[in-house]
Amino acid sequence: MIGYVTVGTNDLPRAATFYDALAAEMGTVRMMDFDTFIAWGTPGGAAGIAATKPFDGQPATVGNGVMVALEARDKEQVDRLYAIALANGGSDEGAPGPRGEGFYAAYFRDPDGNKLNAFVMG
Repeated sequence: MIGYVTVGTNDLPRAATFYDALAAEMGTVRMMDFDTFIAWGTPGGAAGIAATKPFDGQPATVGNGVMVALEARDKEQVDRLYAIALANGGSDEGAPGPRGEGFYAAYFRDPDGNKLNAFVMG
């Protein structure tokens, strides 16, 4: 149902470094690249993600209660995505591990403070 998700950034080059690294691990690339936003994903594939400077010109802020979930292939990829996030300016919001029966996830924030997780079910 979701086509893509955007997160705000105040430093597009820094966001690009962070999301380029996550995208590479997930086997995808930039599909759009403009002065004010970059989008990662596969045309015709699953939902993508974009980092953008806000259209209204105001500083980007973090949505309270908003989180983007990245579906991983397996637990090992969850672990790698978490490590990649932290190595590229992200911060910890919950180390990889089981979160109830059949759900394994790691939580982190991008350099602008947007909350993400990497997860696998089953």
